[in-house]
Amino acid sequence: MKFYSLWFFLLFFSFSFSQTFEEENKPNYRKDILYLEQKAAQKKRNFRRNENTNNYDLKYHRLEWSVDPAIEFVSGNVTSYYEAKDNMNTITFDLASNMTVSQVLQRGTPLNFTQNANDEIRITLASTLPTGTLDSLTITYNGVPTSTGFDSFQVGNHNGMPILGTLSEPYGAKYWWPCKQDLTDKIDSIDVFVTHPSQYKTASNGLLKSEITNGGNTTTHWKHKYPIPAYLIAIAVTNYVVYNDHVANGNFDVVNYVFPENLTSTQAATAITPAIIDLFGSLFEMYPFADEKYGHAEFNWSGGMEHTTMSFMGNFGRGLIAHELAHQWFGDKITCASWEDIWLNEGFATYLDALVIENFDGDQAFKNWRQNRVLTSSWRAITLQPNGSVFVNDTTSVGRIFSSRLSYAKGAMVLHMLRYKLGDLDFFQSIKNYLADPSLAYGYAKTINLQEHFEAVSGLDLTEFFNDWFLGEGYPSFNLSWNQDSNTNILQINVNQTQSHHSVSFFETPLPINVIGTLGESQMLRLELTQNGQQFTESIPFIVSNIEVDPNFHLISKDNTSLSQTENLILDNIITLYPNPVTNMLHIKINNLISISNIKLFNAIGQKVLEQQNPTLNISLHGLTNGVYVVKIETSNGITHKTILKK
Repeated sequence: MKFYSLWFFLLFFSFSFSQTFEEENKPNYRKDILYLEQKAAQKKRNFRRNENTNNYDLKYHRLEWSVDPAIEFVSGNVTSYYEAKDNMNTITFDLASNMTVSQVLQRGTPLNFTQNANDEIRITLASTLPTGTLDSLTITYNGVPTSTGFDSFQVGNHNGMPILGTLSEPYGAKYWWPCKQDLTDKIDSIDVFVTHPSQYKTASNGLLKSEITNGGNTTTHWKHKYPIPAYLIAIAVTNYVVYNDHVANGNFDVVNYVFPENLTSTQAATAITPAIIDLFGSLFEMYPFADEKYGHAEFNWSGGMEHTTMSFMGNFGRGLIAHELAHQWFGDKITCASWEDIWLNEGFATYLDALVIENFDGDQAFKNWRQNRVLTSSWRAITLQPNGSVFVNDTTSVGRIFSSRLSYAKGAMVLHMLRYKLGDLDFFQSIKNYLADPSLAYGYAKTINLQEHFEAVSGLDLTEFFNDWFLGEGYPSFNLSWNQDSNTNILQINVNQTQSHHSVSFFETPLPINVIGTLGESQMLRLELTQNGQQFTESIPFIVSNIEVDPNFHLISKDNTSLSQTENLILDNIITLYPNPVTNMLHIKINNLISISNIKLFNAIGQKVLEQQNPTLNISLHGLTNGVYVVKIETSNGITHKTILKK
């Protein structure tokens, strides 16, 4: 899913800025505890899952709905086939309490049922259903759906014509039909029958089987034969016009349901879709639903939603087409097994949009994409705030689940950093293996499943990587100090790192640098960072004038600096901190030719404990514990570090 709406912008910021900028100091081992706790939590926690629906395995839904896009109302019959996981006397479905169930039938026999305030319909079976037995029942219901989340059931209009559309991610399916709303049990196959006024058409999942008109109504039948979660089942109804774009590699159609008033422009826009399908097929695997279709249905929303085989589209920009298409592999074929792991859907779709940029527009455009995700002032930029993990720590918040900064942008850049760390061959092979894994394909996955495939192909232990970048919060800043021997041209580089958030004590990562010579020569180096204060020695065949830190934006980082030791010495000589040792008030003496823009104070284990933008020359240390601190001073002439003792 991709979104652009204003309300989400406000929701996101209200959540993000509620996070405290500074938190109490934690011991060094906090990161390992965080990893173990959250890794264990991944195996058991799935917020909003209804344990009362856990005694059966869904096999099939026959979904029969009657709707009119001019009226916010739905009525229908939902027939469910299920297999008992235990001896069953009752069966429960998720259904919002404002929907009215009129009857439940099992082979023509009415069953007793109750609806409750917990959004459940609880049905008493006629007799005990033994473990492993397949059975079915039909629920007849109607009502005015409550639209929740991203407008789970919405009626509106376009160009004066009514339109009805659904978007159930993450928790909206139960607000318009009786379902099993979880991320543990996909429905093996579905038939969708929508009866609607005959001047309209219905778009949905799978293959179009028939459109039968009877009087003033048409019943449209779609059939989907692949496992699907409740949130990806959808319908859209309006006066669509329909046309196809053909995909030769796989011999299937992209079926487009679009508003008549936009037909010409949309036909031009969707023509790129087969080429993007071919690209993803060459990088990963063939489109996973090729024996049915891929499709687009235009609807009244600001972004898009990846309903299996039929993405609903608020516009037809290339980026949105690529993003929603990418979900057919990452989100639809393999679906995140908890909303904590939504990056397996959204991080991948965001990165595949970037792969389209890389392959269609070139390396510079791809570099610009990375820079924009990491550093821009956009509210989506990863480093705009010092906190936030890819791991979703509050799945009760729709805003947190679909954080553009974390689930989308940071998730995508974590994938890119894995690619940089492992190399293209191992990176893409790992993802191919992940998609082909029979225990995951057309099912659910957690982050640990993806990690295991990267480790199996690369031979690396990636615990630290996922610890830092998936579970941990924030990002590093790299500070390089270097010196070149004028006789041997041997370059010595010292690398220090500070972290924006205490959850990570050190980001172990390969660091790309570009060594630049006095005559414009350059040489890219890759420094494998494992600890702070690390020293590297390189033989450089030219006189070095500058070193650029991660110039191509392969890493999530910010405020990186590189100074020769001579420059550092100059700054050291013109900036003085006193008294040292200091009790409560630290004073700064500087040369009038420079100005200080920022001061940060780090404790002995690298945690930032104080920061002042455009500071005065008198810094209060009141409230800080006694001990050694490193003061990072950013000036108009560069950055220097000084050590003080508070007593």
